[in-house]
Amino acid sequence: MYIKADSTRRMYVPFAKLPASARLWIYQANRPFTTAEVEALQPALQHFAADWTSHGRALAASAAVFHHRFLVIGLDEAVADASGCSIDASVRFVRQVEEQFGIELLDKSRLAFLLQDEIQLLDRRELKQAVSSGMLLPGTPYFDNTIGTQAQLQTGWPAPAASTWLARYF
Repeated sequence: MYIKADSTRRMYVPFAKLPASARLWIYQANRPFTTAEVEALQPALQHFAADWTSHGRALAASAAVFHHRFLVIGLDEAVADASGCSIDASVRFVRQVEEQFGIELLDKSRLAFLLQDEIQLLDRRELKQAVSSGMLLPGTPYFDNTIGTQAQLQTGWPAPAASTWLARYF
């Protein structure tokens, strides 16, 4: 799908309509968003995505909360690429969300796993011990927040830990 961008047009794209090649930024929360928080956040996510620009050009973007734990921003770079300034603007937006909801989204020290049907966070420094104790197995679903595209989000997120960069620990 090609969308002509101009600086006067809002470019919000529903997340499911982003192409497989869309670039992603994933911000993991230190606690789950409540249902009420997700509902309260929806208008701000849509407003941010609709108004996000790069050097005056509208960006075809979306933002959503997945699994009550991850704020994900997506961008169709076929329409326009993000610039350093626009990426800075997205980080400022994420910081505003942190402040508004009393939640941490920019801390990269914890990893998210699906254990017993629940997302659990593990400090990176505890990873070797968790593997050696059997808490984490090669097939344990891992939310690899380093993935970069919508296709990866749809087909491999979460993915078995041993099929990600964590393979070296098994």
